[in-house]
Amino acid sequence: MFHRILLFCFTLSLTAHADPPYAGTIFVDPDIITAADPTTYLSVTPKGRGNRMMFDRRQNAFIQVNARLYTAKFSDSREIEVQVNPEFPSSKARKLAVKYAKVIGRLPKCLRLDVDTVWIHNGVQPFGGGNRNLLIHTGQSTLYEKDRILEETLVHEASHTSLDSYHAAAKGWLAAQKSDPEFISTYARDNPAREDVAETFLLWLAVRHRPERIDPAQAAIIRKSIPARLKYFDRARLDISPVD
Repeated sequence: MFHRILLFCFTLSLTAHADPPYAGTIFVDPDIITAADPTTYLSVTPKGRGNRMMFDRRQNAFIQVNARLYTAKFSDSREIEVQVNPEFPSSKARKLAVKYAKVIGRLPKCLRLDVDTVWIHNGVQPFGGGNRNLLIHTGQSTLYEKDRILEETLVHEASHTSLDSYHAAAKGWLAAQKSDPEFISTYARDNPAREDVAETFLLWLAVRHRPERIDPAQAAIIRKSIPARLKYFDRARLDISPVD
């Protein structure tokens, strides 16, 4: 009965909103954060090997791995342990740890605060966030890089890791959801508790802090679609350095 009540309420909420303007927000603009932007990355130091539980989407499961381990240091936040699947040789694994640590250092500080670990595997599988972690599959990364949305994708996933637990169920956020004319994407609309914060934060970052990098027509659509959510993040006073 409880699940039926939730489903009924969710159906009612969908009928109260217009159709979202986007399917998913990582595809809206590839220049919100770029490889040319500053990074807080300082260094990656090898730590040898160690047994770690890592989620691997190729198996859709947590697996025990004798991972290649690295400590990534940043100028404005604590260290992150980068865990690389030993399917990569040591020389390649270190390069991957450095590559993604540099990208992670370009993300807003508020998105890195709860990231304890990074998992890196081969394969074409979606990235992931949550679990105080960022999950990366390098084959999928190649596709994101081709579309120039690697940074935007990691903003989305790091929002799951560092924002969801504080904001997704907050009274102010739920009130903003109800108040706004629509969800920003069909992905957010179809998964409002799980995806709305992550789908919204990236475009809030664009219109509030990188307005020169987004098409004015797209910015107008975003402001019209989710004004209450934008104001919610305005009031949250999140540390977005080095973006600003």
